[in-house]
Amino acid sequence: TNAMVKTGQKFPAVTALLLTGLIFIIFGSCAVDPGTLEKFPLSSVTITDGPFLNARDVSLQYILELDMERLLSPFLIEAGLEPAARIYGDWEKGGLSGQTGGHYLTALSLMYVSTGEPLLRERLDYMVSQLARCQEMRSDGYVGGIPGGAAMWEEIAEGNIRAQPFSLNGKWVPWYNIHKLYAGLRDAYLIGGNEKALGILIGLSDWCVDLIANLSDEQMQDMLRCEFGGMNEVLADLYGITGNEKYLHAAKRFSHRVILDPLLEGRDKLTGLHANTQIPKIIGFKRIAELSDDQHLAEASQFFWNTVVENRTVSIGGNSVRERFNPVDDFSDMMEMAQGPETCNTYNMLKLSMMLFLSHPDVRYMDYYERALYNHILSSQHPEKGGYVYLTPMRPKHYRIYSQPHESFWCCVGTGLENHGKYQEMIYARRSDDLYVNLFVPSTLEWEDRGLTLRQSTAFPFEDSSTLEFTLEKPETFTLRIRYPGWVEEGTMRILVNGEDISGDNSPGSWVSVSRRWRTGDIVSLQLPMHTSLEFLPDGSPWVSLLHGPIVLAAPTGREDMKGLFALAEHMHWDHIANEGKFYPIEEGPRLSAEHLTDFKSHIIPVDDKRLAFKFSHKVISPGEKAGILELVPFFAVHESRYIIYWPVE
Repeated sequence: TNAMVKTGQKFPAVTALLLTGLIFIIFGSCAVDPGTLEKFPLSSVTITDGPFLNARDVSLQYILELDMERLLSPFLIEAGLEPAARIYGDWEKGGLSGQTGGHYLTALSLMYVSTGEPLLRERLDYMVSQLARCQEMRSDGYVGGIPGGAAMWEEIAEGNIRAQPFSLNGKWVPWYNIHKLYAGLRDAYLIGGNEKALGILIGLSDWCVDLIANLSDEQMQDMLRCEFGGMNEVLADLYGITGNEKYLHAAKRFSHRVILDPLLEGRDKLTGLHANTQIPKIIGFKRIAELSDDQHLAEASQFFWNTVVENRTVSIGGNSVRERFNPVDDFSDMMEMAQGPETCNTYNMLKLSMMLFLSHPDVRYMDYYERALYNHILSSQHPEKGGYVYLTPMRPKHYRIYSQPHESFWCCVGTGLENHGKYQEMIYARRSDDLYVNLFVPSTLEWEDRGLTLRQSTAFPFEDSSTLEFTLEKPETFTLRIRYPGWVEEGTMRILVNGEDISGDNSPGSWVSVSRRWRTGDIVSLQLPMHTSLEFLPDGSPWVSLLHGPIVLAAPTGREDMKGLFALAEHMHWDHIANEGKFYPIEEGPRLSAEHLTDFKSHIIPVDDKRLAFKFSHKVISPGEKAGILELVPFFAVHESRYIIYWPVE
């Protein structure tokens, strides 16, 4: 009880209703034992329809268009081998050589198990074999694409450290760069099933352990001033794979005390910090906590998530302005700048949310996960041409830039390659006698241990219902736990088992749990009424975003003067920022009337014959003539257009 009070949890609110001899329903966010859950392997879940399936298939074509020989080129060059093709340009040639290759290993692994496309497995195996060739050219286990990296690492090993936030001994974030290779090798082994990748990873990790062995704690902390990605996480993961304590010890040495200490004390000292430098560190803290049962690290990770999501996140689920955490009490830059939330940040916040949820199944984690998945990650890829978005401006009437396969190699291209191959990752979760339904996505689950095939049929979010159909080899007893989302109003979510209403006294932010002996042909029908809501910025300033259920509604405002819409590498590091097109004065744009916000629902009018499309009445918007012109649609459906997500309130 004291622990629940300390962490702000609700007390178990249990209502039991015996509708038949076989069904027992439990409500309440803490009625479930908070033991560790497991996600299903990606290969166990198949997305069968909808925008996520389209996004996956479009991303697959982007992945296949990339030239793996050009991605391998920096590794071969640094190993003294002759590359088969010239190195790519942009960030790949500008000092961050090799980082995309690491992401590509992960992307191939994810997309292979998601689609079964054999060409992806061929590419993965070939990439790994070529990296093994590079590693064999040295005796210390090192392999990397960092230009002149070997000499730089020798300086580091000797304690000659010259660190800045984005530079280490004259190289552009080398630990961040090589972390992508570590993660790619880990995923090639764990997800893609490539055994050789584990050997390369062990050799590379042994090199790291030896490199930092003679560095003092002061020297380590000095080095960690430079962005280092999630090195603590991947080393901890290798400990989880091998059981070798030296990797866990090395992971702990990558704990940046300047960031960790305030979090341990429950203090938010994030303002002004480069946002995506910090999030992977927290993921690493959480992973170490899981493997070493360190409750303090776990609480620090949870505190970070709480303060970022509650105080620093906008409606689409993203955070940061010009890649930095803005003050919690001043979001003015967010509304004015072309550099809004970064996709990499949300990629990492989803990962942290998943880890926290699996440790403790709080509905809040999945509410955020759903919000960010639909409104930021799904929106960050062009639904036809496949370009990825780095920054999403919140500035009214501005626009985004899309990458091009052979031109753009930003960090958000790397995470973009991964994002769209794993949408099924958290639709379901399991424990021995529990099956969690977390997201409402058309999909098929194969739970082999139970001999269960579960088919979820839904057109969500275009419709507010979903159906779960069970097929079992033999009857099985377990508990189905269905998320009652925070966006469904109190008492309105309906659940029917084989046509019998078992909804009971339920509430948002809880799990509705149905325990019974399940048989082939059982059907669970869900009604998830969505309503339109307003959400102010976290600082309380007079800007509002409109949502329908968890879906952010945006108004397309035109396609004029969107210079650089599809990026070319002409401007090197800056082609991902929408700075070249016109900036429309905010004060001349449409505004919402504060007078009508209290009854705004009556002024948001559905558009006939369109799903999830609305218009304003003339009373709520100024100037009034805009009411008949502007249409509100899901932000994830707005592309190649200027848009409004946040509206100034008059």
